[in-house]
Amino acid sequence: MTSTAPAHCPDLGTALAAWFTATARPLPWRSPDRTAWGVLVSEVMSQQTPVARVAPIWLDWMDRWPTPQAFAQAPTAEVLRAWGSLGYPRRALRLQECARVIVDQYGGEVPADEQALLALPGIGTYTAAAVMAFAFGRRSVVVDTNVRRVLARTVGGEALPSPSLTAAEMSRAAALVPADDASAALWAASSMELGAVVCTARAPRCDDCPVTALCAWRAAGYPADPHAARRRSQAWAGTDRQVRGKVMGALRAAHGPVPSAVIDLVWPDATQLSRCIAGLVEDGLIAQTGEAYHLPVEVG
Repeated sequence: MTSTAPAHCPDLGTALAAWFTATARPLPWRSPDRTAWGVLVSEVMSQQTPVARVAPIWLDWMDRWPTPQAFAQAPTAEVLRAWGSLGYPRRALRLQECARVIVDQYGGEVPADEQALLALPGIGTYTAAAVMAFAFGRRSVVVDTNVRRVLARTVGGEALPSPSLTAAEMSRAAALVPADDASAALWAASSMELGAVVCTARAPRCDDCPVTALCAWRAAGYPADPHAARRRSQAWAGTDRQVRGKVMGALRAAHGPVPSAVIDLVWPDATQLSRCIAGLVEDGLIAQTGEAYHLPVEVG
């Protein structure tokens, strides 16, 4: 990290707020009638998943299960089918566990307290902070991949942040959050939006950036990524993730149990397939009855 953030940066915040107010994407979980539950669901769904894929599934999800109570009672197989291709579906089961705790401990209302949110199943530091900001309009330190990149460039003068989140980054991010709730929530939304649509990782649109005149990376002449040698992106083809996805896809498409002989055809490497199936069973994502596999039949 090449520079230290000031305790506040009003010019940066003001420019981002004006830009966001004028250009923010009309995401469904940003609508005036959004609920805290809807925001929480959107944040869980959006983990490592593009917003364009999340939006239609979120709309269907909220139509089916508009409250934690409704979702807590949903059949597990239906939940996994609705989750579709949003990434490893263990998140869907954790979200249902979360809904049940909200019903049991908070009367079906998402708690407006960051520590209480952190205690919910599957809710980490980022998600708790995001729900506080985007659902309740409260001050919190919202730091995702997009925010990290924006702050690394505009304040740190670096092409990209370090591969892993550091304490220094969190300290810098906290120092930049405005003191009042409304401004802090707007800062969280606008800094995240900038990273998502303008200050992107591979092709930043610097000519369209509302804070280009304030950007330390631009002022330094766009130095190269100092962490490039440490970054590795795992290919999708041939990975266990791909195999698990194929197994889950076959079971979601079926209207009943699928014979193991059919599942054996989804992947040519029998050893890898067996390992992935065992992992899915252990995670509670699929079940075996006799010589067939199926989605769990548990009802909430």
